[in-house]
Amino acid sequence: MHPETTTDRIKEQILVDVTMASEEGKTATESAPAVSKDETTSENKEEVKEVESTATFEPVVKLEEVETSNGEEEEEVVYSSRSKLFIFGETLLDIGTGKKSWRERGIGEARILRHKEHQKLRFLMRQEKTMKLIANHAVDPRIVLKPNAGSDRSWVWSAFDFSGGELVETVFALRFPDSDIANEFNEKFASCQKEMESLLAGEDKEDEDGGKETDEATEALSKLKTEE
Repeated sequence: MHPETTTDRIKEQILVDVTMASEEGKTATESAPAVSKDETTSENKEEVKEVESTATFEPVVKLEEVETSNGEEEEEVVYSSRSKLFIFGETLLDIGTGKKSWRERGIGEARILRHKEHQKLRFLMRQEKTMKLIANHAVDPRIVLKPNAGSDRSWVWSAFDFSGGELVETVFALRFPDSDIANEFNEKFASCQKEMESLLAGEDKEDEDGGKETDEATEALSKLKTEE
């Protein structure tokens, strides 16, 4: 047997130290308590609760409900149909030039309304979505609906419109989805004119010109047409 050398003793001592260190690490790992998922979630919830705000804020301005009126509450709908409205006149760029043309005024429900108290009728139309008033005039018995040249689904007439807040003689053209609806409107409008004629009989004296100006305006309507 060979005598034990110093190098062998050093190697043996290193092996013993490494073994002891490994055992100590394993023991520490086994003895450390494991943290469950539920405990971790619980701790997170507690942290969240701690940062929750309980502050309250009062509005600077309190808004009150306001009742709005469109002036149609005392009226009933006699006729209604979706259609497209045109007017004949000068555009903003042509004001003062005398140049007139057809331009679209809007799409919406063309309606004839009857007042529940005095029974008078008017034609009213609002632009859909915006509800802007685009036509508002009495169903005057003197109004004459003329077929639009080149179309069997639209009518042209002249009336004193009040949609802008003042009476303005305006030439309208109303176009419907088909000829059947257009004819239905014509018949209903004529029927309402007869109602108005009966209501107005004896209430107002005829104008001095006997409606001559309106007649002259309607005579030229057959020559006008809207663009398809």
